[in-house]
Amino acid sequence: MPGPTALPSLPIARSAWPQRLSVVAACALLAACSSLAPQRSADLPAVAVPAQWSSVAVPDARREAPAQTWWRDFGDPQLDALIERALQANPSLQQAGASLRRARALVAVQAAGLSPQLNADASAQRSKSGNLPAGNSYAVGVDASWEADLFGAQRSGVEAARADERAAAADLGDAQVSLAAEVALAYQQWAGTRARLAVARENLAAQEETLQITAWRTQAGLASSLQLEQARTATEQTRSQIPALQSALAQSAHALAVLTGRAPGQLPELQDSTAMQAPAAAQARTATIPADTLRQRPDLRRAEAQVQAAAARAQQAQAERLPSLRLAGNIGLSALTLGALGSSGSTAAALLASVSAPIFDGGARRAQGDAQDAALDAARAAWHAAVLTALRDVEDTLVALRSAQERRGTLERAAESASQAALLARDRYRSGLIDFQVVLDTQRTLLAAQDNLVGAQTDLAQTQVRLIKALGGGWTADLEPRT
Repeated sequence: MPGPTALPSLPIARSAWPQRLSVVAACALLAACSSLAPQRSADLPAVAVPAQWSSVAVPDARREAPAQTWWRDFGDPQLDALIERALQANPSLQQAGASLRRARALVAVQAAGLSPQLNADASAQRSKSGNLPAGNSYAVGVDASWEADLFGAQRSGVEAARADERAAAADLGDAQVSLAAEVALAYQQWAGTRARLAVARENLAAQEETLQITAWRTQAGLASSLQLEQARTATEQTRSQIPALQSALAQSAHALAVLTGRAPGQLPELQDSTAMQAPAAAQARTATIPADTLRQRPDLRRAEAQVQAAAARAQQAQAERLPSLRLAGNIGLSALTLGALGSSGSTAAALLASVSAPIFDGGARRAQGDAQDAALDAARAAWHAAVLTALRDVEDTLVALRSAQERRGTLERAAESASQAALLARDRYRSGLIDFQVVLDTQRTLLAAQDNLVGAQTDLAQTQVRLIKALGGGWTADLEPRT
């Protein structure tokens, strides 16, 4: 303890030795009472984690954890640039970084309480009393104080601050993981909507051609006015889908702009993009074992740090119910003139030791301890819930990924057949071999099949991103977050 060793060097009269011995005795007595301070464990509750995932295996998948820059697996330079910009300019991420810096500063504040405190002061006074002439007085001095952390209250406060720092670091990592996933999902939605818009326009062009053919046949007496109106109805119904898709496309672009720290509409690079399909990874990354996922998710690390912080605060609250020892001392010079401040007669020194113990506070300290114990129980329950949620996220996404792969394969075959059927129907209608209703049915089927296929491709790509996020998004506990 560096603080108290420096204070006895101050000039003290021989008669002060009994008081010093009493101080030492009080310290020994308080140290003997340290066993009274109850301990609060930061142990996490036991959770039964399965050895393997219960979901069926996903075909064409690599059983490995996502890389830190997982988005490069999707092979889209535009996506890479958007995520990198978002990680640098997103306001929410900057807010999380500021919270981490604040938590680090608070650790230093708490740690400073373990050290002795020194304060210097100086004063000058001019006074006059009655008929006596005015006089001056001058004084300079240094005060020192130190509170012995006998029962670990201050050390527990430092440990709580350090746990808060770890939670803030994990919170920043979680924000980075979520932001990268949100940008990828928004970009995939934008690209998928753009592909749907292209499908609608392509089908509209085909239906307009059919409408023109029907008009010619009606003028030639080969088709009825009913068929002409049916063709016009189908064409306008398809045309009506385009404004809604254009609106969804603009909204996706606005979301991307905001995620990258720009105002809506300030994303000119999308105008030159050639993406006509939501980018997807050639091979999805799946989890190895559930225990790995629990180590890779920053939100679980944050919940664990919050348990540690709550345990430290509970320990601090219990320690504050016990006696405390405080040492203080000062040395100073006082004189009537500045020149006399250096004389031996102007020196004064003092040393004070005080012991205080709570006797009656209306139960406030006990209630504070109970409150911190309840906060510890709540933090443990929150960690337990976070573990179960993480396991469910991965299980649900694995099921969704396999389903999305199967659905895409089925719709690819359906779209191919619908395209062939629409081509054959149009050719035969031109030759007068089939009824016009067959043409309308095949065109509607083609539009629905192609639109569903684009939706399935987008859903598969987004499910890959959601699985990466559920697996921790490339974050690891030893990874220093970007600030």
